[in-house]
Amino acid sequence: MDQGYLGQWQRVCARLRSEFGDAAYNSWLRPLKFERIDGNIAHLQAPTRFMRDWVLSHYGERIRAFWQAEDGAVREIDITVHPVAGRGAPVAGAAFDGVAGTVAAASESRAETGKVVPFDSALEPIPAVASAAGGPRMGSTLDSRYQFESFVVGKSNELAYAAARRAADTAQVNFNPLFLYGGVGLGKTHLMHAIAWHIRERDPGREVIYLSAERFMYQFVRALRDRETMAFKQIFRSADVLMIDDVQFFSRKDSTQEEFFHTFNELVDQNKQIVISADRSPSDLEDVEERIRSRLGWGLVVDIHQTDFELRLGILEAKLARANVGDFPPKVLEFLAHRITSNIRELEGALNRLIAHSNLVGRPINLEMTQEALQDLLRANDRRVTIEEIQKKVAQHFNIRLADMHSARRARAVARPRQVAMYLAKQLTTRSLPEIGRKFGGRDHTTVMHAVKRIEELRQTDATLAEDIDLLRRMLEG
Repeated sequence: MDQGYLGQWQRVCARLRSEFGDAAYNSWLRPLKFERIDGNIAHLQAPTRFMRDWVLSHYGERIRAFWQAEDGAVREIDITVHPVAGRGAPVAGAAFDGVAGTVAAASESRAETGKVVPFDSALEPIPAVASAAGGPRMGSTLDSRYQFESFVVGKSNELAYAAARRAADTAQVNFNPLFLYGGVGLGKTHLMHAIAWHIRERDPGREVIYLSAERFMYQFVRALRDRETMAFKQIFRSADVLMIDDVQFFSRKDSTQEEFFHTFNELVDQNKQIVISADRSPSDLEDVEERIRSRLGWGLVVDIHQTDFELRLGILEAKLARANVGDFPPKVLEFLAHRITSNIRELEGALNRLIAHSNLVGRPINLEMTQEALQDLLRANDRRVTIEEIQKKVAQHFNIRLADMHSARRARAVARPRQVAMYLAKQLTTRSLPEIGRKFGGRDHTTVMHAVKRIEELRQTDATLAEDIDLLRRMLEG
């Protein structure tokens, strides 16, 4: 090997280390091995295809530029895969002392992003995109709209907000994991993104990995297919903060659950922060292993409740302030906050539609125009029935106490109306079985399944009960 060329590679490595820092250098650049220079092409070796793709995508241009500064004849960089000591084993760079570098950290090549990894591309490297400041910027995984400053706090979410701020404000792990759960569109993902953004700005040296449970599974399956599981494991297990959204997606994904279980244990053992979100509590995660449910309940479990009128109104006012719309009739905001109660996304979507309709048609925004422009959405919300309403109507119809809907009493005069209420809750709401069970005194989802099945059977044989159910249904839907 030509020692002159090797000296060039050593100087290139030194410049790469200076520019990108020790973490990124040790993770992705140190394992590269100099092979030769052939004409105007510098040839390097990487231990895995995954590492080769990542280096070419994120560092290839800088390697070429630094090498051209050393030797003007070098115009291209070529990296081939050359496993050493078995597939996936890291290799020492020829420029250093033979201590193998690792693929441990999911470090970004982009100092500006504070090492927050856009894991939509973690196993699918994508080119860095230049920012206005001239350096690379973050990908699309984290939404810049979702920060703590734009999160509206009310009674239903104040505990979740306080817990998220605590997790983001300090490197000390106070509760592990932080588990946020609640229905669709109540702010779980907003808080997850806000934590990642805040850590990025406050402590750029911490490595944060944020992704959905579906993406975690997809990347794991791909790593299995490409025999890159060691790189996958080390990336996730080297994170300072691991954040996984919608973990209920792991249901029935046995291999993914196994990998997540070991990753979870490894990070907890290292005292690294884990933040999880789901649409239900750990104990209600169906078809997820008991050992995982148990570990998810170790730390702080926070329920984000349905919004109240004051919070919905505050959210609308905050959105208007950010959009800089100008004068907006207060009565219209109050009308929207009263009528659209399902979730925050739908509420904000209604406001967006209203503003767009006004701009396109040229009509001023007022109550009449609002009712015309949003008539489909308003009808849909009018049809929504709450579990509380169902329980109240059923209790009145069968002449039992409302408290019996939550009690442990098993007398038939109480148990049958309770089953009817569960059946109607399943038919008339979008709530999951575990959510319905919680509304009936914390019952298990299997109890709700049994109640629904039993009432469906009785409707076929008991004409009186069938008539009662039809009457209750018409009352509730009307």
